[in-house]
Amino acid sequence: MREKNVKGWWLIRLALTIVGKKGLKELNKMSKHGKETQEAVLRDLLETARNTVYGKEHRFEEILKAESAEELFDLYRKYVPINDYEEIRPYVERHKSGESDVLFPGKPKMYATTSGTTKEPKWIPITERYYQEVYKKMNQTWFYTLIQNKPHVFYGPALSIVGKAIEGAAPDGTVYGSISGISQRDIPEFMKVIHTAPADVFHIADYKARYYAIMRMGIERDARLIITANPSTLVEMQTNANEFYDDYVNDIEHGTVSKKVPIPDEIRAALEAHTKPNPARAAELRKLKERYGTVLPKHYWPNMEVVNVWFCGNTRVYFEKIRDSFPPDCVFHEFGYFSTECRAGIVLKSNTQDTVVFGHKIYFEFIHESELDSPNPKICQLYEVKEGQRYCMLVTTSAGLYRYNMNDLLEITGYYNEFPTIKFIQKVNGTINLTGEKLHERQFIDAVHEVEKKTGKIAPFFVGFADPQKSNYKFYYEFADQSVSIKEAEEFTAQMDKCLQDYNPEYKEKRTSNRLKAPEFAILGPEAFERFKAACIDRGYRDGQFKVNLLMQDEKRHAMFKELVK
Repeated sequence: MREKNVKGWWLIRLALTIVGKKGLKELNKMSKHGKETQEAVLRDLLETARNTVYGKEHRFEEILKAESAEELFDLYRKYVPINDYEEIRPYVERHKSGESDVLFPGKPKMYATTSGTTKEPKWIPITERYYQEVYKKMNQTWFYTLIQNKPHVFYGPALSIVGKAIEGAAPDGTVYGSISGISQRDIPEFMKVIHTAPADVFHIADYKARYYAIMRMGIERDARLIITANPSTLVEMQTNANEFYDDYVNDIEHGTVSKKVPIPDEIRAALEAHTKPNPARAAELRKLKERYGTVLPKHYWPNMEVVNVWFCGNTRVYFEKIRDSFPPDCVFHEFGYFSTECRAGIVLKSNTQDTVVFGHKIYFEFIHESELDSPNPKICQLYEVKEGQRYCMLVTTSAGLYRYNMNDLLEITGYYNEFPTIKFIQKVNGTINLTGEKLHERQFIDAVHEVEKKTGKIAPFFVGFADPQKSNYKFYYEFADQSVSIKEAEEFTAQMDKCLQDYNPEYKEKRTSNRLKAPEFAILGPEAFERFKAACIDRGYRDGQFKVNLLMQDEKRHAMFKELVK
């Protein structure tokens, strides 16, 4: 199948090239002068906020009297503490109640909310300036990088999986929701043709019905691009396709949206306004099933050019489950390091994990991993970090975050001129410490992969929980071969225990002294992760933000996995 409207696709590419090339040129120019650029950014941010509540409390005016970059950085460290969200929460609450000029001039454009990481959700303010300078300009540059890697990526439609743009409002009426949803909503009119489905699909509450709508609309088109942060979303899309393929085909043939799934009538009507009977495509899809049995993205989207998705950190476990399902010449473009709190930069090249930080929009500081437990850690500037070393990053943004601890362990992979490139390793708090063993999530992941090689037993999904009551760990495996026996899983776990002792001397010492008891295990049923994610979405987790650490000390999540055991 080939998409029509070739002239329209060409014009979209031209427009994205013009604005994106400008953004890349600015990045290239500013990154050649790391120290000077960071000084200018910090001065500008402090000057803008000097008369705010936070600026007055933390002596921004005094800091701005610095006569050199070094003095500016020193005074900033002296008067402004390292913050996490709980330190800024009181200021955010004042904004939410209607106050202006608390963290930044005026009030926020919106709040981007997170879910599940604290008792109370984090409300991250997004200012108009931050939205324009960071999200809008970064997106323009990012789209251009996709074109550089795959010139025809915008010569057809795209599936973009985002959150709900507006979910509610703060007490003062300022909206909150998904920044990705807002970004998609606000794209220029001429680009809206690129999406396979209207934004209404993201308002479908039922998890399975939402994926049905996304895939029913997407599978009809000759899609060239998929944008979704989490690779688990791709797994869910294919799971839905496996279950409902015949229903998609029937809907496409008749121009309908199935009533077998619970989609509100008004949303179904909005979707059907974008459909019409397409018997030719339905016939193509039926032939694919006759030929292949299980129909994969490489069959129904043979011209897919780019899949833009995370494959760093622990998301790679899910990425590996789907990477071979796409056409062989399709490239995977790392979404790059970003979170609700800060979009730090973008990845310029496909098939790498190197995020180039936008040091001309955000002020960065770094703490080496060896200093993380220090009460007064040494601070490295953006241009001082060393390739191959790992750091925790602090950010100062135009959205009211000052020396905000991202609490992520990042590796410096190189430099783009004088701006470092980074990749995510793990959460700094992704370390479990029951009895002093300080077991890292990365050690756990590496141990599983080593035991897979030794035993030949493959676990596409696995997760571990610390049990403080038993003073041990319990490992859950979903084996590719569901016939793996209890005895075989027991041997797998014994090998895991040995690997962890080899990787971590403290773990070995605690096991030898029996302060840390032997790990236990359980075998998960098929599609355990998908069922776990569905349960979390039903409880209010946002799809696009959904993540799961693979090594946790979390009683509520542990209880959920106990219900998934075979």
